[in-house]
Amino acid sequence: MFEKDAVTGLVVERKNRAKQLIEDFMIAANGVTAAFLDARKLPSLRRVLRAPERWEKIMRVADQYGTHLPGEPDAAALETFLCQRRKADPEKFPDLSLTIVKLVGRGEYAVDVPGGTAPGHFGLAVRDYSHSTAPNRRFPDVITQRMLKAALGVAPLPYTIAELNELAGHCTEKEDDATKVERQVRKSAAALLLSDRIGERFEAIVTGASAKGTWVRLFDPPVEGRLDGNTEALDVGDRTRVKLVRADVQRGFIDFVRD
Repeated sequence: MFEKDAVTGLVVERKNRAKQLIEDFMIAANGVTAAFLDARKLPSLRRVLRAPERWEKIMRVADQYGTHLPGEPDAAALETFLCQRRKADPEKFPDLSLTIVKLVGRGEYAVDVPGGTAPGHFGLAVRDYSHSTAPNRRFPDVITQRMLKAALGVAPLPYTIAELNELAGHCTEKEDDATKVERQVRKSAAALLLSDRIGERFEAIVTGASAKGTWVRLFDPPVEGRLDGNTEALDVGDRTRVKLVRADVQRGFIDFVRD
């Protein structure tokens, strides 16, 4: 939120029934598209999200809410748990959702060849899934639309499997680049919002924990930053209290220490 040139607040976007309905239609369309190309024995560019390697941690998060998830990754069971938590506590659900998203991992583009086994999209609990509904803003959708024209017999096959593999890697890389730019803009806006609150203390949740460092997200305002100092005992989903020690607007750096 802005007042003239000043950032006065950050608001987490809330889903509503209209957005969910549109998303459901898009998922259905993308699934049908992938299945159609597969039925025509043509390769396709799939949007995949592999089963999470940190499923045990996801199980521990669910246990904190009294829910026992299966021992092996189960997208349907995870979705049921999340729907229950959204209904039970809609105000705090975005923080739980963020934790699960971080633990599940990032999606990527991959090629499905005729006769092969598609990796599937764990987050959506579907096997056949492409990106085809937004050719005005995503190049992977343009690729899929061209493959559909070939399947319908109105154009020759536009790519070899080798070319599709190369394009899959390129699209994943460029999507990551775009995400980094979006993240940088959000980080700079957040740093501007907190620039006059150095020394204040906040409640936070851990959103990242690796050899590269530990990151936390404040509950209010919904700002993410790096946690310095001794963080060895912390993992994604843990809650902690932090103190703001630095807010660099130009670089988008926000640093905290444990309080």
